[in-house]
Amino acid sequence: MNLVVLDGYALNPGDLSWQPLEKIVNVKVYDRTSSDLVVERSQGADLILTNKTPLTAESIAQLPSLRYVGVMATGYNIVDVQAAKERKIPVTNIPTYGTASVAQFAFALLLELCHNVRVHSDAVRSGAWSRSADWCFWLSPLKELAGKVMGIVGFGRIGRQVAKIADAFGMDILAFDSFQGEPPTLNHFSWVSLEELLQKADVVTLHCPLFPDTEGMINTERLRLMKPTAFLINSSRGPLVRDQDLANALNAGVIAGAALDVLSIEPPRANNPLLSAKNCLITPHIAWATLEARSRLMDVAVSNVDAFLQGKSQNVVNP
Repeated sequence: MNLVVLDGYALNPGDLSWQPLEKIVNVKVYDRTSSDLVVERSQGADLILTNKTPLTAESIAQLPSLRYVGVMATGYNIVDVQAAKERKIPVTNIPTYGTASVAQFAFALLLELCHNVRVHSDAVRSGAWSRSADWCFWLSPLKELAGKVMGIVGFGRIGRQVAKIADAFGMDILAFDSFQGEPPTLNHFSWVSLEELLQKADVVTLHCPLFPDTEGMINTERLRLMKPTAFLINSSRGPLVRDQDLANALNAGVIAGAALDVLSIEPPRANNPLLSAKNCLITPHIAWATLEARSRLMDVAVSNVDAFLQGKSQNVVNP
């Protein structure tokens, strides 16, 4: 069996090993693959692994040997799953690998908004504290989370982990999800509508998948529902937020700040309005990328391939 990895670099820039995969199939790894090279590089492949390189219906139709597609991520919208299903090609994903890492990173973003740690560290290094007439100083308002309201949009595994951390900080928790499931055993928790969450939360954090009904869900109308002192965190999917609408809201003081690990187009275009918006922190889609999370992802990706080869496919998203 021949397997092609279309974009292996983000998962494994050199600190992991493809050897477990190489033990069960013949592997060809490409660091990156542009859309015009997908078919050429995948010719003769029985199996394909991809992270963010799209596999369209047109590409799938030109790959007669293809029998399996593994997405090395949780979200699988980059693959035309219906076209694959029509060919009886299972598409698998990695449903759980980065829960702890992404939840942790959401709070890294939030705490940076609350304290501007790097700004103050850089000021000290530049001599501002040495020159100060006082024993301390701060360059921006400092915010305490205890007693504040955390609004979590999307209450799956990551959303629930975020809720546990928020509870440890002494925050009240509001959650919105189209499927509620069992409520968590937390001190101050309530299910609410999206509109009520936006109106009451001091922090709104997004942890929902990207579907047609969630694309652009954070827009001008909904941003206007938020408190002018509120923060928006997005470590989920970039297109959940309309970039220009958020930039306008930040620049006009509709909300106090935003911290984003994802954008609608990645890498962003140089003219993305959020790159110059007021009080907007942006990181390059790294919430998932701890060594521990990537190691788990690699393990499950290999397990998915092995299960397929054994005729016991798992984590199939297009049954």
